[in-house]
This record gives sequence, structure tokens and C-alpha cells, in this order.
Amino acid sequence: MTLQRFVAVVSLAAFSILGPAWAQEKKASVAGVSPSTSAGQAGATIAPRAKTPTGDDAETILDRRADLRLDYTEVRIPVSVTLQQSGKLVTGLEVTNFELFEDKVRQEFTSFTSEDAPLSVGVVFDASGSMGSKLSKSRQAVAQFLRTANPEDEFFLVQFNDRPALSVPFTADTEEIQNHLAFVQSKGATALLDGVYMAMNEMKRAKNPRKAILIISDGGDNSSRYTESEVKSAVREADVQIYAIGIFEPYQGMGGTVEERMGPGLLNELTEQTGGRHFAIQNLGELPDVAEKIGLELRNEYVLGYRPKNDARDGKYRKVEVKLVKVDKLPRLKSRARAGYYAPAQ
Repeated sequence: MTLQRFVAVVSLAAFSILGPAWAQEKKASVAGVSPSTSAGQAGATIAPRAKTPTGDDAETILDRRADLRLDYTEVRIPVSVTLQQSGKLVTGLEVTNFELFEDKVRQEFTSFTSEDAPLSVGVVFDASGSMGSKLSKSRQAVAQFLRTANPEDEFFLVQFNDRPALSVPFTADTEEIQNHLAFVQSKGATALLDGVYMAMNEMKRAKNPRKAILIISDGGDNSSRYTESEVKSAVREADVQIYAIGIFEPYQGMGGTVEERMGPGLLNELTEQTGGRHFAIQNLGELPDVAEKIGLELRNEYVLGYRPKNDARDGKYRKVEVKLVKVDKLPRLKSRARAGYYAPAQ
């Protein structure tokens, strides 16, 4: 097992320190949906999220998390739940509403949380030549996403055209990222895969356990040094959720390059295996609202913790499947979680 893979696994497999953290009993609710909407039949309300400790308390918890106990590994899987038809967030579910399987074997939960935990987020921003008329709305989208931030969050910015560049390293100052984007100009080709790879590498410096990447791009890759398989492998090994906003124009006949036609599929593959999702849009006016939706989704996730029944330290990939149960009185729901993780090698 490589050192990179081991670091990624340790990041994913958070170690038990506080014991079970069961959420308080409350009704399921749909964020942003009032009881008068279609979800109202489920008694939907907007449930306030629990806040994470700050100050000395937060530092104490982080210190205890760093004290790794190799005899007790707790895998933690973030899960988002939305209404299947509208995509609106659903909060307020309980641990009894979830089942989790690892390699088709049902697991027992050791922890269940749904608080708005601090995030480490990387923004991967397309500044290639084809983004010219889309830059203004793309900047607005990033600004809207950053408005959902909490004081404990941290962010960095990777922009790319022919080559990627770490424009703003990790910072809690969201204005620093917006100020930099104000001067970005579009030019050159599209090294999307290199931009994602650079972001994954920068994420190793994250201070928060929960990590995410937001990609904003208008097409496929045509200039990267890293291959698609190399980036997909890195994404699969890392404990990072990836969300993407793809800005695509409708093609007529054989219009558009091969790379552009493959762009939506590439973003779908990168996001789905991490438990994130890809929003493909054609109307630039939708960009800010979609970015805000992603920010809210990241802050309204359930985190399922379990001790794997397969305790072999074999470094193999374990497939994970999350199912929703006991939700008959709610509209049809959809859950999203990462597809799996690599077990420790020793």
C-alpha cells in the first residue's frame, strides 16, 4: 500500500474517541420547503442544525482525534438525502432511517451525527478561453457558494487553463478568493484533470476532517498531463467529496469537440463515486442558485459511523452502500454517499 493511499485511508477512517453520538429525536424535514408544499404531507419543517464546538472545546476534540487508536477503527460516511423529484434537501432523519452495507454485509452503527461540521473546501475554477462570456456568472456562483460558509471553514482556489495554478492557498478569508477571481481573465486550453489533481494534493493540508471540492467548468479536458485513469484513482482513494457545475451549450449535429462532448460524463464519474453530484446547466442565470444549493447540501449531511465487521488490514477496496428505510410516510427520497474506501494495509 502506498504512503498516499495510507494517508487517504487514515483521513477516511476517523477513530472513535467520543463514543456514540446519536442525534436527538425529531421529525424529518425538507430544507427550504414549507408545510404547504408537496412535502407538507410529511409534516415538513425547517429544522435548525446543531452547531459544532468552537474555541477551546473544538481544540480539545481535534487533539483527541489526532490520538489514533489502531485497535478500533471507525469508518465515517457522509450521506446527503434529497427529495427524488425536486432535489430539495431532507433533514431531521434518525439513525433508524439508515442501513449501511460494506461488501454486501450489513454493518452496525457506532455513531450518527447531523451537525454542521467545519469544512475544508477547494474551488477548482475554469479560466480557459471558452469561459469568456461565462466568467461573470461563474464568479457570482463562487460568491454565492462562499456565503454559505461558517467561521470554522477554510478554502483554497485552484484556477486552470493550459496549466493549473494554486492561486489562493488555504484561508478562512473568503474575500481573498473573490478578490482574486475579480481579475481572472479567460485564455488558453482546458487542463481540468490537472486542476482536480492539484486540488486533491492541496487537500492533504486541510485541517478539518470533512473535505470537499467544487469544480466550475464549461467543458472536457484537452490539455492535462495527468490521465483520466490517474485522476479517477486518486479520487477513489481520497476522503474528499466532489461537486461540479458543468456549463454546457446544446450541440447541434456534430458540433463541439470530442472533449466537450465527453465533459458531462467525466464530471459525472468524478462526482458520483465520492458521494457528491454534478449539476449540468445551460442557463447561466442558474449558476448562483445551484452553487448555493451545493453549499447547503454540504452543510446538511448525515455522517454514519461504523466499525467494519471485516477487520482485516489488507489494503483492499471495500464497497459501501447506504439504504434508506422506514420512510414510507415521506415522499420518495434519494441518498448519496461515497462508493467505498480502502482498508488500512497494516
